[in-house]
Amino acid sequence: MSNAVIQDGQLLIDGKSVRIISGAIHYFRVHPGLWEDRLDKAVACGLNAIETYFCWNLHEPAPGQFDFTGILDFERFLDLAAERGLYAIVRPGPYICAEWENGGFPGWLAAVPGIRLRVKNKPYLDAVERYFKQLLPRLRKHLLCNGGNIIAAQVENEYGSYGCDTEYLKYIRDLMIREGFDRTILFTSDGADSNHYLNGGRCPGCLTTANFGSASLSNFERVRTYQPKGPDFCMEWWLGWFDHWGEQHHDRNAESAVEELKTILNSGAHVNMYMFHGGTNFGFTAGANGNFLTDYAPTTTSYDYDAPLSEAGDPAPKFEAFQKLIADCTGAKIRPVTPSKKCVPSPVCLTETLPLSTALPEITHQEGKADIPPTMEELAPDTTGFIYYRRHLAGPLTVPIGLRLFQVNDYAQVYLNGKYQGYRWRPDGQDPFMITCGPEGVDLKLLVENCGRINYGPYVGFDRKGIAGFVALEFQIQTGGWEYRTLPLTNPPKQNYGTFNAAPGCAAFHRGSFEVSEIGETFIETPGEKGVIWINGFNIGRYWKRGPQKRLYVPSPLLKPGRNEIVVFELEKLDSAAIPFSAEPDLGDAGQN
Repeated sequence: MSNAVIQDGQLLIDGKSVRIISGAIHYFRVHPGLWEDRLDKAVACGLNAIETYFCWNLHEPAPGQFDFTGILDFERFLDLAAERGLYAIVRPGPYICAEWENGGFPGWLAAVPGIRLRVKNKPYLDAVERYFKQLLPRLRKHLLCNGGNIIAAQVENEYGSYGCDTEYLKYIRDLMIREGFDRTILFTSDGADSNHYLNGGRCPGCLTTANFGSASLSNFERVRTYQPKGPDFCMEWWLGWFDHWGEQHHDRNAESAVEELKTILNSGAHVNMYMFHGGTNFGFTAGANGNFLTDYAPTTTSYDYDAPLSEAGDPAPKFEAFQKLIADCTGAKIRPVTPSKKCVPSPVCLTETLPLSTALPEITHQEGKADIPPTMEELAPDTTGFIYYRRHLAGPLTVPIGLRLFQVNDYAQVYLNGKYQGYRWRPDGQDPFMITCGPEGVDLKLLVENCGRINYGPYVGFDRKGIAGFVALEFQIQTGGWEYRTLPLTNPPKQNYGTFNAAPGCAAFHRGSFEVSEIGETFIETPGEKGVIWINGFNIGRYWKRGPQKRLYVPSPLLKPGRNEIVVFELEKLDSAAIPFSAEPDLGDAGQN
């Protein structure tokens, strides 16, 4: 069998020095019907390897319940890469960051008694071992030394920017070795902008690699402080960036990216482009950056990343330039690549509406009563989507009094006696709703959306969703008599729809259809203020009028000739009953990063 080793500062495969030019493609951000297309285009660009993370939260959605099917069938993804002659670099975590919900950690981990993440903590390591004993044997079959295409595997991820528990890193390393990774290159990767990060993230017996977007030579020099012989390897070369809701769209000038890649290749270093193809944060999978309180910024549904291969699989300006540069460096033959086939279906015709209150019996997964309103984490595994709270506030309140929401995370709608009062958004502060009522009191309902757990930094694992603080009348905390319902919205409701109403005065589901004559990639316009869209039962992700993203990507395998179904969960009001499609994305106004 073949093998890959680091020897005398070189990466050797079967005794021959090999230059790795890789690109990141996350299997879980690409519809599996499009994996072959994206991998073919990686080959056409001149890459000889692909890299991917592995998302624990999707693979183990509930403790001890595992899923490796459909979009999570990474073995098929690796096989398809191998068929095309591509090596693979795998990053199993357990933490991945990746601008992914909770950095890849399952939300239910927070409910485990005594747990501390990313340190040598028994409850945490027990959970990691259970997951790795399912994940790693599936990867082991695909190691180069076992006849597969995996040449290297990462130990944890960017640990130096989080902690300094060297015993924990060694534990993860040894666990991987026990699971059959003893004949595979093991590596760590950390931001190269700080010696602090590099030193904290290193692990004995592992290749030290670096993550950066520019200043390649000085960053490689900093790595050589710890690893004098090399080889130099940029494991994440950031050639673009990701977007947050309410900010400008990020892009990176193609010319500057080409010059930086040229510097890397001319130096003889290995490189992994992050991202070669960004893909999409389908459903409720996008993460967030920030801290507990006001500094909170969730990531958009699109993870286009201004990558060489766009969200819809089109060669972007960087693609052709990179292709030529790699061909000049390696002698690879340039292969022509055409944009993905597009289609523009007939506009959506919404014909039915179902208010949230009517849908509750069908979409509720858990319900109960409590003196103190529980967080999503306390109701694990229902830790994504929405949570619904209800409580009676005693009267009389003859003088206007402030209804205050403290740490109600992240987007909370307020209803009093069934009438919508407005919303509170986590970063906007805690301005109260002024209320009055008679002796009969008032019925309070809160609909709270988890907009994505923090995925990077010291707050990973601490970002609680739902009522993480308290609800108060002025500063009197309201305890006792709370009702709750978890609404993970794995599927949209199917029953009890009535006549269409674009502005029903409450959160509501709207159902309709559209006609497709020819299958292709397409984009749907933002239909309202804020919500979620399902196409033929598949959750394509969140939308929000604050942007920057103005259209959601619809992968072609989701469509079928003829009539297709759409369900929109709109939190406020729709623009109209008709929603148009487009052949082009609209990621918003760009700002160079």
